[in-house]
This record gives sequence, structure tokens and C-alpha cells, in this order.
Amino acid sequence: MQALTNRAKQVDRRPMTFAEKLYIPAIAKGMGITFKHIFQRKATVSYPDQKREFSPVFRGLHILNRDEEGRERCTACGLCAVACPAEAITMEAAERKPGEEHLYREEKYAARYEINMLRCIFCGFCEEACPKDAIYLSETFAPANYQRKGFIYGKDDLLIPDPKAQNK
Repeated sequence: MQALTNRAKQVDRRPMTFAEKLYIPAIAKGMGITFKHIFQRKATVSYPDQKREFSPVFRGLHILNRDEEGRERCTACGLCAVACPAEAITMEAAERKPGEEHLYREEKYAARYEINMLRCIFCGFCEEACPKDAIYLSETFAPANYQRKGFIYGKDDLLIPDPKAQNK
């Protein structure tokens, strides 16, 4: 059978010599590697003093977006929940009532929108599936918590603040 890669090495089955049985060459080789690593740059970051730089494609916490007028963009189409391979997104749709035009863009909106961050794998499929650009993954870490229910983020946790309500 032919190997898939060229990285295969033949195993040497001959008995060890007396010098090899003493393991002195192996110990010297290991000490040489250790000594070499002493003078290399450390990979550790002193967190409070230094902030780690992230990749431009880093995916963090989810955020539900608003449009220019401060209305929720999410129309509860469910494409993000269907696209999620971990099944971390749960939503329930509701009909917009008369007088709520300033709150929701479309006739249908997400009455309940939850993301279980313990199940989320931060793949970004929900962001790609959303036709209204209602959800995106920010550059913020998921904070630590002591209880499991603290990792289930509801709509009020995910929705960005209304810019019109802040200006008043």
C-alpha cells in the first residue's frame, strides 16, 4: 500500500548499543533544546498591562444589529438558526402590532431570540446566513460566568442600544 505523504520514516529495529542504553546522548540533546529555548522570546502576554492582538477575522460575541432609524433588523426568518451546526440559536417569531412601526422593520420580528454560548462554536455561519445583516460576530470575548444560565444570552443582551434613545 502506498503512503499518503512522504513523511513516513522507517523504524530502526536493531538493538541499542551500550552508549544508547546509558541515555546520555538523549539527555544531552534534550538539555540542548531546553537551553536553546531559554534565550527565545516568551509567548506569554502580561494581560492587564498588555493586550493581545487578534487576527482581523477573529469572531467573538454575537450582536443583533439595528438599522439607521433604530429599528431591529431581525425579521425572525430562522436562517441563522438553521445554519448553526451546533444548534445554539433559538427564536420565536411574532407579528408586529399597529403602532410598533418604530420598533421593527418588517411585519414579523423575533419575539424571543436566544444564543446558548456554551454550544456556540463561533463558526460565523449565522452571520453569513442572515439576509438582513441583523446578526454579526463582534471582536469581544465571551465573559466568564459561574453558572450555566449566564451563558444563554437573550435578545436584550444581544441587541445593540438604540442610538435615538441614547441621544434623548
